[in-house]
Amino acid sequence: MPGTGRMERRAGAGIFRCGACLALVVGALAAPARAAEPVDLELVIATDVSRSIDHQEALLQREGVAAAFRNQAVIRAIGSGILGRIGVAYIDYSSRAYNRIVVDWTIVHDRKSAEAFAARLLAAPLTFGRRTSISDAIEMAQEMIETNALEGTRRAIDVSGDGPNNHGRLVSAVRDAAIARRIAINGLPIVNDRGGFGRRFYLPDLDKYYLGCVIGGPGAFLVVANSFEDFALAIRRKLILEIAGAPAPRLIRVSSPTGYVYPRGCDIGERMWNYWNDP
Repeated sequence: MPGTGRMERRAGAGIFRCGACLALVVGALAAPARAAEPVDLELVIATDVSRSIDHQEALLQREGVAAAFRNQAVIRAIGSGILGRIGVAYIDYSSRAYNRIVVDWTIVHDRKSAEAFAARLLAAPLTFGRRTSISDAIEMAQEMIETNALEGTRRAIDVSGDGPNNHGRLVSAVRDAAIARRIAINGLPIVNDRGGFGRRFYLPDLDKYYLGCVIGGPGAFLVVANSFEDFALAIRRKLILEIAGAPAPRLIRVSSPTGYVYPRGCDIGERMWNYWNDP
């Protein structure tokens, strides 16, 4: 029949193309996923930029973290790990709509890479938000840890702030969910009564709130800053302890996930917010 050979050739070409496509698909499925990069620690640093934080205080936090990564003791701590490298990211938090990744995942392994991280941090514009949702910060940081391209021997979230959670899910429930995913949460409460807007939500025992409601996981700890001016020293101490994985009890307070129970209840921030904002 005229044209039969041409039809057979077209059919054969079509079968070849389908076979080639199938081979590509099977090959892609069979190809191993790219291995995650091993590090001693995956660390998200989450700093409070809620309405109680003014421009100067936000700058002190940002400069404090940058100065810590330029500190020789911190660089030595990074180099002392089995792998001698950590993965670190930095976020500003207040509530979910305002949370921002300031510096995304960065491998730090020596002075040059630590300096580069600090420089990127200082070059980024300051951000500001509304409400205080430590729980939103933990959830965001947990997602960042679980979706990155790193494989850490340890995984931690470093939360600092000057007030209790007053928005989003109950912070202790979010903390417990992160702990269940092999993520430790450490805290740096800034206990500072300076008046102004923040006075309404001032919690004189914020360190105890962090101890009972925020931190948790194996080796979880907190370092207290007694003012924003004290933040730089506190964050440097805290980073050394986090990176080294060996907390020093004389500098910190240590808690287990089922340890200290905050007597006022972990919803104290929500209740304070409702008190000041009920019509």
